[in-house]
Amino acid sequence: MADFISFGEVLMRLSTPGFSRFEQARQFEVTYAGGEANVSTALAYWGHKTAHVTRFPDSPIGRAASQYLRGHGQDTSHILYGGSRMAVYFLETGAALRGSQIVYDRANSSLAEISPEDVNWEEILKDAKWFHWAGITPALSQGAADTLLAGIKVARKYGLTVSGDIFYRANLWKYGKKPSDVLPELTAGTDVVIANEINIREIFGIACTDFIDGSQKLQKAFPQVKMVVDTKRTSISASHNLLRAIMWNGTTLLETADIDINPIVDRVGGGDSFIAGLIHGLIRFDDPQKALEYGVAASALKHTIEGDALISTEAEVEAIRQGETSGRIKR
Repeated sequence: MADFISFGEVLMRLSTPGFSRFEQARQFEVTYAGGEANVSTALAYWGHKTAHVTRFPDSPIGRAASQYLRGHGQDTSHILYGGSRMAVYFLETGAALRGSQIVYDRANSSLAEISPEDVNWEEILKDAKWFHWAGITPALSQGAADTLLAGIKVARKYGLTVSGDIFYRANLWKYGKKPSDVLPELTAGTDVVIANEINIREIFGIACTDFIDGSQKLQKAFPQVKMVVDTKRTSISASHNLLRAIMWNGTTLLETADIDINPIVDRVGGGDSFIAGLIHGLIRFDDPQKALEYGVAASALKHTIEGDALISTEAEVEAIRQGETSGRIKR
């Protein structure tokens, strides 16, 4: 049985070759990705027993997506099959002064048509230790939001640690609900929240001046929240970023130093890799500062890897955490 369970949509990713523009592309490179699944994938590479819960169309494309997750070490036994179609996104990778572009095609996807009764959360979560969700999933439909809420309630019943990335895509909310209608109830059952002061103001209506003020007020409003975490990115160009992270752990503000990432190969999935590194650090180390540093190191490493998934060893991430960023050849 898996210790770490994630829930969310997995999309087919269609990328233009190299740095080609959409208008230039005559073929696309195919992979599969989703924010929550990206977290599980990275953790699987570091030795955690992970499983992702989602819904795919019962078709060769759906089975290919499941095979992709299995190939990255995930338990796919809880994946459901049915619904209308596979969600898709198109990626044009930018460089230097030209930013990357993403176009989504995910309306009426299989996961958007899910219902709470489709998922046996009691069976899936009874022996697990950690449950992870993100704010994009409840944006897809009422059914997806209700299914996620049911999962969080069962996770709380069994005493799992729950993490939630409450960053959301405003243009996905098309079924009559707003983030402020849905995300507060989900956050109330969450221990580790990935958010910034802007999210806290917009979603919860909490007036705050900065990250610390927002985090303190969020914890007061939702006592279950034990820590609030965010990354800070300085974008020098599409190919050159500085990345650091901050955490409010209930009593203290923790920060990391900047990591200089240049050149960037593929930044998509960098936030998910940060979350994976943070979770790994919180599980493996009795030191939240080290966990935060491990998360930033994992995210920085992901920027050097094509595709959404972070494919790495623990040792590679730990070397970056300790400052080994020279990129010297390994023999």
